[in-house]
This record gives sequence, C-alpha cells and structure tokens, in this order.
Amino acid sequence: MEDKILTIPAVALRGMTILPGMVAHFDISRDKSLRAVEEAMKGDQKLFIVTQKDTEKEDPQGEDLYEVGLLAVVRQVVKLQKNIMRVLIEGIGRAEIYEYTQTADYMQVRVIVYDQEDDEQLPEQAKSAMLLSVQETFAKYARVHGKIGQDVMRQVQEETDLLKLLDYVGNSLVISYKKKQKLLEAVTLTARYEAVLSSLLQETEILALKRDFQKKVQEHVDKNQKDYLLREQMQVIREELGESNTETDAQEYEKKLQELQASGEVKARIHKEIERFQGISGNSSESTVSRGYIETLLELPWDAVSEDNKDLKHAQKILDEDHYGLEKVKERILEFLAVRNLTGKGESPIICLVGPPGTGKTSIARSIARALDKKYVRISLGGVRDEAEIRGHRRTYVGAMPGRIVNGLRMAGVKNPLMLLDEIDKMSSDYKGDTASAMLEVLDSEQNHKFRDHYVELPVDLSEVLFIASANSMQDIPGPLLDRMEIIEVSSYTENEKFHIAKDHLLAKQFEKNGVADGKLKITDKALRMVISSYTREAGVRSLERQIGEICRKAARRIYEGDEKMIRVTGTNLEDFLGKLKYRPEKKNKKNEVGIVRGLAWTSVGGVTLEIEVNLMPGKGSVVLTGKLGDVMKESAQTGISYIRSISEDYHIDPEFFQKHDIHIHVPEGAVPKDGPSAGITMATAILSAVTGKPVRADVAMTGEITLRGRVLPIGGLKEKLLAAKNAGMKTVCIPKENEQDLAEISEEIVGDMEIIPVEHMDQVIKAAFV
Repeated sequence: MEDKILTIPAVALRGMTILPGMVAHFDISRDKSLRAVEEAMKGDQKLFIVTQKDTEKEDPQGEDLYEVGLLAVVRQVVKLQKNIMRVLIEGIGRAEIYEYTQTADYMQVRVIVYDQEDDEQLPEQAKSAMLLSVQETFAKYARVHGKIGQDVMRQVQEETDLLKLLDYVGNSLVISYKKKQKLLEAVTLTARYEAVLSSLLQETEILALKRDFQKKVQEHVDKNQKDYLLREQMQVIREELGESNTETDAQEYEKKLQELQASGEVKARIHKEIERFQGISGNSSESTVSRGYIETLLELPWDAVSEDNKDLKHAQKILDEDHYGLEKVKERILEFLAVRNLTGKGESPIICLVGPPGTGKTSIARSIARALDKKYVRISLGGVRDEAEIRGHRRTYVGAMPGRIVNGLRMAGVKNPLMLLDEIDKMSSDYKGDTASAMLEVLDSEQNHKFRDHYVELPVDLSEVLFIASANSMQDIPGPLLDRMEIIEVSSYTENEKFHIAKDHLLAKQFEKNGVADGKLKITDKALRMVISSYTREAGVRSLERQIGEICRKAARRIYEGDEKMIRVTGTNLEDFLGKLKYRPEKKNKKNEVGIVRGLAWTSVGGVTLEIEVNLMPGKGSVVLTGKLGDVMKESAQTGISYIRSISEDYHIDPEFFQKHDIHIHVPEGAVPKDGPSAGITMATAILSAVTGKPVRADVAMTGEITLRGRVLPIGGLKEKLLAAKNAGMKTVCIPKENEQDLAEISEEIVGDMEIIPVEHMDQVIKAAFV
C-alpha cells in the first residue's frame, strides 16, 4: 500500500456500508457491478466498495455516491444465477474518491488511500485509555442489546490494537448504513474513536428506552386482558339478569343485511361486526361506536342504482327551461352527455364549471341531474382543509364519521348520483393533510372504483358517480387536480341576458316567495332594466335577485297595510323602492383630450373600464404612479415609458425631454387595488399623447400587454372587457391580434356596432387612437 493513489474498479452498494477489517459477502446483479468484479479478478483482486446515498437509484452517478468508501480484496466469487453473483470481500482500508474514470462497461475510480497507522502519534497512555473506554462501553451495549454473541464479546475484550478494535466494534453495531458511513468517513484515530464511542452511547440509550417502553406496554396489555375477562363475566351476569339490550338490535341488523344489495365481502364484514356488537354491553361507549358503524354500512348504496334518462332532447329542453343564454355552455354539456352515453359508465371526463359568482354554475349542475333523472348531491368544499373531511376519520377517534364523499352517497341512496363538488378552488391544506391530494383518488377513474374511506374500511365504488365541479377561478385549483377535469367556462351575463333571466325566472320566484303574485305587483321592463344598470354591478344575477326581492318586500308591506291593492313599479317611482341610484353608467369622455385614454380591465365580478390619466411637469425625469397599482401594472408603465423614449425621434421629441420633466400616471378610483399587464398599451398611448400634446379619441378603448419593442401581447377576459366597452358607449376597441379568434365565441349582442381593431404593434394602436 505504498502507493497513495490507486486506479481500480468500483462497485456501488445499496443500503450497506462495510468497515475495514470485516469479511463480508453481498449479491450483485447490475451489469456494471458484475463487470467491475470480473475486472478486479483479472488484476490484483482489489475492489473499491462505495455506498449509494439513495437506494432507489438504478444507475448511480458520481453525485449519487458517498466520497469515502472501502478498499477491499475479493476473496471469493460465486455465480448464483445468470445475472446474479455473490461476492466475498475483505476490507483492508479506507479510501476517498479522487476522480471518476468510468469506462463504458464498468465504474472505475482513482482513489486516495488513507494510511491505517496512527498518524497523530498519540501517547501510549492515551491509547490505552481509549481502548479501555471502548471495551467498557461496548460491554454495556451488549448487555442492553441481549443478542451479541460471546465470540464477539471475547474478541472485543482481547483486542489490543486500538485501530482494529474501533473498526471491529463499528462493524458489530446494529445501526443503519448511513450511521456506519459516518464511522467510515472518520479518518484520524481521534475522529474514529469519538465517532464509535458516540454511536455506542447513543445506541445503548436508545435500546434502554426501547426496553422500558416494551415493559410498560406489556404491563398495559396484561391489564387490558384482565379487564376484558372481567367485562366478559359481567356480560354473562347481565344476560342472566335480563339486562342485555343488544340482542334485539342485532336481529334487526341481520334482517336488514339479508335485504342489502352488496358483495359477499361487504356482507361478511357487516355480519362480523354484528356478531361483535352482540358481545358488547349495551351501555358501553364501544356499543355506540359499533352501532354507528353498522348503520353506516347498511345505509350505503353498495349495488343500488337508478336508471338514467339518455334522451338528449329532454336534456336540451330542461337546460333551456332553467337557463337563458349560455348557448356555448349548453352545447358543451350536451356534447359531454352524448359522449357519456356512448362510452358507458365512468369513461367520460369530469367537467368543471368555472366562472364568476352568480352565473348559474350550481343551478346548471342541478339541471343536468334533472335532465338525466339522477339523484343530486351537493358537497361544499369551500374552506375544507382537513383530509379526513374527504377520506373520513379512522374509527379509533372519538366522534369518527365517514368523509363527505361517502356521506353524499349515503344521502343519495344510489351508487350513481350526480355529485356537485362546489367551490373546489376554495380547498386548502394544513398539518392535518392535503385535501387536494385526497380529491385526486376521488376523481381518477383508474382509482375511484375502489375508493377507501378511513371510516368504512371497505372499497367503495365511485366509478358510476357523475362528478361535476364548480370554481370561480382556475388559478386556485392545484395542477394535478385540474388535469383530471375538463373546463367549461361560464362567463358573465350581458344586460340583455340578465333582463331575460329576471323576466323569465327571478320575477316569478320572488313574487311567489314574497306573496305578491296573482297580479298584485307589476314591474315594467324599463324599471327592470334600470335595476340591472343602476343598482347592480356583477357578472351574475344574485344581486339583481336581491334587489327584486327588496322591491317585492316593500310592495308587500304597502299591500298588507291596505294603502294599495295593486302596485306598479316604473322607471319614475323606482327610487321609492330602492333609494338613490347606486351606480352611474360608465360613459365615454365628452371630448377628445390629451393624456387621457380609456382602458379595459377584468375583475371577478365582470369587466370594467379604466380611465388612465397622464400629466407632465417640469422636473428631473422621475415617474410617479398613483391609484393603488400593483407591481405588474407599475412595470407595464415603465415598459410603456421605455418604448415611447425609444421612438422619440419619430415624433420629434427632444432627447432631453424625459430628463427635464416628471411624468405622473394616475388611474382613478384610487381606493380600489388594480393590477395586471393588460393596460400596457393604454398607458403607453396616454404617455405619448401627453408628451406630444396630441389628443386621443374619446370613443376609443383598448386592452393589451406591451413589450419594449412595441409588440402587443394577448390578454384574458375579452368578453367581459368588450361588454364593459359597450356599456360605456365606446365606438372603437383595440384588442391584441392573438385574441381575434376569441371573437367567434362572443355574441353579436356584445360586439354590436363597435369597431373591433385587432392590433399587433403599437403603431396600429396610435393610428387608431389619435385624432
């Protein structure tokens, strides 16, 4: 071993670390390992043994291996099978990987061999003290362990070489390969001594604690057995006295079990639980738990199914009766039902209705259930953060119950209901588990035919359940969950759609609810349109229904007090019922102005217009942004300024203009937070207008993200934005060219007489906007 650096073949072991001085055998089957051993046998039989950090790696590379390993000599090789070889080696020293020289066939490394001798030159007295300390500590460890052989004990007590003793003791310790690796990595004599002694002390303490715990557990078990025998004797006494009340209940459960449609496995489990229930005292808490479990299993629809209505014309009729508009949504749902009817149970994708609040997602699901003659179950997931809410609680817990999914089946009474997973984007996670991950098994058709609820403890078939989810935003749904669903967007209603929804559905509902039906109350079309435009501002119709309800309540009071027998609400007297107008319709500017441009924005309750104002003042080139703008919007403003500066020569702008003037950009309604990149072209246009002094057309609105080179990038929420532009009276709207394809899905009612200009570059925006 006079050479300090060796180039030798190497073998990577999984879950095993060997120390010098040990003779050990192991089996290998990987091609590179087999070739490495064969290569070693051709030479001086020396082999470098190194341990993998991750036992799962099939083809470990340099970063997957520990740096310090064992220099060994191969003593024997036995071929067990075609690709399996048993190798017997003897460890002769420590070595550290210096360089990988891996060949195509096997792993080859250059290693630095550590000297086995004491390089610290410690005094003999110190070594003797170390030797004695290790021997005494190992004796304590052996006593606590109880399974260390006498030959091992003898070898430890008789060994006089401290270096050999440390490696022998390290090999004898029953510890994980990672802990042994730390012993292998200890190079100096002092480091090896401290590592071995520390491991001995730790393992001795752990084994002592384990022995104490086992003793306490055994005593507890013995006490429980004694208590069980006493309870059995008490049960016999109660039966003799006629106090048992579980027999009658058990007979009733057995009768229900005979009538239950379920598999043999389920029936056997219920029967076993009934037998157990019979042997429990009727007054014990255990009896209550067992009773609840049996009743849950008996009430679950294991094989009970309802017949579906597969008539698509019937489904179309129901959807049209219940919902006005939403043509694209209805068309997609009918396609979905057609595919489901053709492919059979559980094969169609799970649909997720995504849209703002109040747009009819829940009622659409209810209508689908009515159209298919399915049982309807709604499960609210908003705020659910405990995995047990989905999978159920284990029966060992006090007050345990099934999860919401199984409980929904129990309420439906059949195994193929329509189950609405409402507000699926509002689930959250905490230390109690990840609810979104629990939902993956529920919605995965490959897994949900054997869904296991922690409470039920039997496989429950969810493959025939028609799952429909609803959400307000796709951004809050975890990716793996979103991947299992097909998205159908339920967008905002137009004013005309709201008018027809109110006229065809909401008025009759509120009239009946508030006792003003039969001609007692009349709301004119003009009044109804005023309620929509001046008292509500939302994507759906919930607020509209509340306003109609308020009119009905005030009318009901007048009628009841005898002031009037029939009330007519018109545009003239509407304020008597609802008060002053809450919202003024957004209107375009009265004249073309410099530095003021109308942008379009999307919010969770629909689209709105944003008036962006830019003022210039003598200064030092600073930029002021006000209006409670978010970081993305601020960056869009900076991008717009950079673009305008880059084209300043085209508009004859003095190069030093931006150093001598401050720019103030303001977006009114300063208390409302605003963010997003879609106002980029709007701010750039307003800045250019203010700098050049050229006015911008008052009837032009725009939306789009801007780049430093003036390109216009696509945006989202186009329908809502165009609807806001129409309501504000805009004549021309600039949209990104890449959003042009979205126009096909937007009704003519929204686009109307507006001129829609698809733009790819700011040059087109400037041309359309400037007077």
